[in-house]
Amino acid sequence: MGNCWGDQVKADSPLYSTSGVCWCGSIKCQKQSGMNSKYSINNQSGVSSSSSTLSMASVPPTPKSEGEILQSSKVRSFSFTELKTATRNFRPDSVLGEGGFGSVFKGWIDENTFAPAKPGTGIVIAVKRLNQEGHQGHREWLAEVNYLGQLYHPNLVKLIGYCLEDEHRLLVYEFMPRGSLENHLFRKGSYFQPLSWSLRMKVALGAAKGLAFLHSAESKVIYRDFKASNVLLDASYNAKLSDFGLAKDGPTGDKSHVSTRIMGTYGYAAPEYLATGHLTTKSDVYSFGVVLLEMLSGRRAIDKNRPSGEHNLIEWARPYLSNKRKVFRILDNRLDGQYSLGSAQKIAALSLQCLSSNPRLRPSMNQIVSLLDQLQVSSGDTPNNPPRPESERAVQNHRSSPRRSPLKSAEESANNKMAYPRPMASPLYS
Repeated sequence: MGNCWGDQVKADSPLYSTSGVCWCGSIKCQKQSGMNSKYSINNQSGVSSSSSTLSMASVPPTPKSEGEILQSSKVRSFSFTELKTATRNFRPDSVLGEGGFGSVFKGWIDENTFAPAKPGTGIVIAVKRLNQEGHQGHREWLAEVNYLGQLYHPNLVKLIGYCLEDEHRLLVYEFMPRGSLENHLFRKGSYFQPLSWSLRMKVALGAAKGLAFLHSAESKVIYRDFKASNVLLDASYNAKLSDFGLAKDGPTGDKSHVSTRIMGTYGYAAPEYLATGHLTTKSDVYSFGVVLLEMLSGRRAIDKNRPSGEHNLIEWARPYLSNKRKVFRILDNRLDGQYSLGSAQKIAALSLQCLSSNPRLRPSMNQIVSLLDQLQVSSGDTPNNPPRPESERAVQNHRSSPRRSPLKSAEESANNKMAYPRPMASPLYS
């Protein structure tokens, strides 16, 4: 694209992000490198759930000043002392994750008064504490208060409150015990059993509903940073979008796009956005297609550890996505027997549509929600009614590699204690 990928790199890591921090179910984390990196570059050249609400009938125009944003938010303002007490003085063993703009800590507050509570009582919270330097972190902190302080939807992470006191900038979120989608797709070890086909489809549908709500006429928000590490899972594996630091208001009036500085995560950003800086809702659709492909394949969007020719997931998978007879070659081997080939072909075709180089040919998030909904109903792919496995002969006929023994699914591990590795900043791949 002729862009310099190295300019103003922002660290990225999985879950409750700072940007990109792991908000997870265990405070016993181990550092592990991720494969994606956020970047920011100077540019040189839907379905809305009936249970979703906004602060009123619609979101008002984006406030221009910090004071207006904070006054218009519908969340609680915490003092620094309250959050210090709730997190036990930000103890190291309370750290859930860390990233380029700070750390996330586990804490407890009273569910009625929101006053600090003893560990194990009240409700669990995740407190993001930003580093006390740089203006970019403050801008993203303010963006999160702006959007999550007014937008409410079952598939958006809930912002409980914030703290703005002297040099301190903190955000208080609901705690998401299952961690990020990225962890469940890519992390290794006994704590991370691979997600079943039915759960992957449930997560895909939930994330799609979240994006469709943001794109709706009432919200008119472009998320701009959709990726597996920003999709959080609650105890029932319901997907919720997190980290709104890069979100932007969509175009208004007769405008077709928003012209903006190019920011996002390498491997997920739409090609036309990288080339022009023109941001549209179809930019989010492209990113959704990348994550859908990650869920199909069990591979990262960018992975330098793969053999030559397989570093870029989209480039490697595209020829197989367009051929129904070859699509099985990209499917995650850990999913053997959990899906019908017809369902896999439909999801592959949807991913290919989302990844179209022509944004006009990409479906809307409303259309994606409708298709995923219909696919779940027709195939019975729900956690309460998991799909019946095909015969081993049928699956084997569509496999080029020997059949592996089935691994225990995430549902079977639901009652087991899960630990989430603490992410670490990773280099940007150019």
